[in-house]
Amino acid sequence: MKMLSLKVSDTLDHRLAHAASSRKSTKSEVIREALAAFLENAGQEQGVSALMLAKDLAGSITGPADLSVNPAHLKQFGRSPRRKRTGAR
Repeated sequence: MKMLSLKVSDTLDHRLAHAASSRKSTKSEVIREALAAFLENAGQEQGVSALMLAKDLAGSITGPADLSVNPAHLKQFGRSPRRKRTGAR
């Protein structure tokens, strides 16, 4: 097994020691597991889409299915708002 050294902040070292002791493991083992998990997912998309965050909400709201099919809602769509004239020039 190769040896690797790294510098961590005091806070991170404290958190690492706590994680190792709660697992009854060593800090090295916790770091190896974390690094392996990170590298396993490195090629995958890291961000979460809005759809993924709201997928459990889909279909939970009652109301009209789609306002875009009602012509009254589309009457002014795509047009600039009209300015009101405030007086003579």
